[in-house]
Amino acid sequence: MANQKNHKEELNVEDVLTQSEAFIVKYKNLIIGAVVVIILIVSGILMYKNLYAGPREEKAQTALFKGQQLFEQDAFEIALNGDSIGYEGFLKVADEFGGTKAANLARAYAGICYMNLGEYEKAIKELDKFSGDDIMVGPSVLGAIGNSYAKLEQLDKATAYLVKAAEQADNNTLSPIFLMQAGNIYEKQGKFADAVKAYTKIKDKYFQSYQTMDIDKYIERANLQK
Repeated sequence: MANQKNHKEELNVEDVLTQSEAFIVKYKNLIIGAVVVIILIVSGILMYKNLYAGPREEKAQTALFKGQQLFEQDAFEIALNGDSIGYEGFLKVADEFGGTKAANLARAYAGICYMNLGEYEKAIKELDKFSGDDIMVGPSVLGAIGNSYAKLEQLDKATAYLVKAAEQADNNTLSPIFLMQAGNIYEKQGKFADAVKAYTKIKDKYFQSYQTMDIDKYIERANLQK
């Protein structure tokens, strides 16, 4: 019985192998074609990264670096629009190297340059083009949009962005700053309950932040005006 069972298993294995060979023979050209396509796709991706995207990113980073130096010197106009000796400006970097990390960051820098130059609508337009989930840069961009709307007296939009920035940051460094700004705007609007909520969140959730030193004063002030 055991020999018969083993013989049947051997036959089954042979049948499977025969069927597999027949399948390969029948669809040989299709299989080879699929493999070739996969090889071409992988090769294309590697060539794109090594021969195009990599050097392009490096060139964009080099262009961005000069702008960052000017930005740190508060030379916002030149950092934004470039100079006459080879630096093209954040706006040109963002347009010329679209799709790179450097171009994305150039959008953020351009927006903040516009903010410092008092051109808040242009600031919002550039900052809106930035995309990223970095725990510091992303929330900072949202906060900058919120403050730009505040300068334009669009206060509901301002508080919405500031609260969103605080939630996205969710840390003791940035969140209390944005919540304080939102609270101050809420008070300006006469929305004292919302102001209390913003200040209380600092006290309860971000109690290790610098802002908690005087937060009771702000909570009391907003409560008295309710």
